Amino acid sequence: MWPGPTLSVYLGRQYLAGAALVLGVLLGLVLLVDLMELLRRAWVRDGVGFWLIVEMAILKLPVMAQKVLPFAMLFGGMLAFLRLTRTHQLVVARAAGVSVWQFLLPAIFIALALGVFVVTVFNPLASATTARFETLEARYLHGRPSMLAVSSSGLWLRQADEVGQSVIHARRVSQEGVELSDVIIFLYEGSDHFVGRIDAARAVLQPGHWQLSQALITGPDKPAERHAEYTLRTSLTLGQIQDSFAPPETMSFWDLPGFIETLERAGFSALRHRLHWHSLLSGPLLLFAMVLIAATFSLRLTRRGGTGLLVLGGSLAGFVLYFLSDVMLALGLSGSLPVVLAAWAPAGISTLLGLAMMFHLEDG
Repeated sequence: MWPGPTLSVYLGRQYLAGAALVLGVLLGLVLLVDLMELLRRAWVRDGVGFWLIVEMAILKLPVMAQKVLPFAMLFGGMLAFLRLTRTHQLVVARAAGVSVWQFLLPAIFIALALGVFVVTVFNPLASATTARFETLEARYLHGRPSMLAVSSSGLWLRQADEVGQSVIHARRVSQEGVELSDVIIFLYEGSDHFVGRIDAARAVLQPGHWQLSQALITGPDKPAERHAEYTLRTSLTLGQIQDSFAPPETMSFWDLPGFIETLERAGFSALRHRLHWHSLLSGPLLLFAMVLIAATFSLRLTRRGGTGLLVLGGSLAGFVLYFLSDVMLALGLSGSLPVVLAAWAPAGISTLLGLAMMFHLEDG
């Protein structure tokens, strides 16, 4: 039963105000810490101004808002419910026949609606700002641009050394980047002076070089050369190639399925991106669980007392959830757990625990 429009709006506003207050405080702390860390990293770099650092910190803020939102919902909910309990407003609502499940409905509706909004609308914005942040970080703090791109036409890879650079295109990839097929390599001296091209049936990454098979070498004003085996020096490693993929945080929720399909078709593992996509999908359920846990640790204070212990219990529950999420994601990335289980387990376990505790405290 819905508690009525006036009471529902009032309770929803109280919960939303508490969550917004906590979210603002957490984002302020995150922004301050990121500014200090970026300033430390930029200290030894030339040409990196203060306002560029401020821009980078602000660009990183939306994706951090997604990460701290569950904690804002938890602590904001506890703050709102504590205030309503301390002022005896919930006591009056109970006396009027409103059950705990009824006055939790506005908060639950807000949590689910906000979760859907974050996944479908806010996440594309956060991914765009994160992609811009990654570009600036690579250019000004790492000193190198992104060197790899995957599209429907195959793999594009850039490598550079003190002499020049090479741009590698391969139609197919196997062994997650170790072996390339139908390879074309464009050779440049310096940054933009074209000096030759290599066409090869296969390229295998070895320590310090690419081993090319059936290579045809052509260049301006020189005859073509054929080699059954040819060696091209490289400083790249398999780890560097795999780390050069666009991080899943830089990709919109709507774009991830297509990119995952392209990545797997190219011969690479899309485990990290698939895990991130399912984690986004589980977001609304996780926010719902935060409402239940917040209510569990803050609604019965007037009858049982122990405000400090209950607040401490809620805080510990939040940190245990954070630790559990990290462990599950690590197990998912290592392949020890299926992706769906690793992504959905924290939200599912939290929801079941919240429901169990609420049923025990209110109906048991």
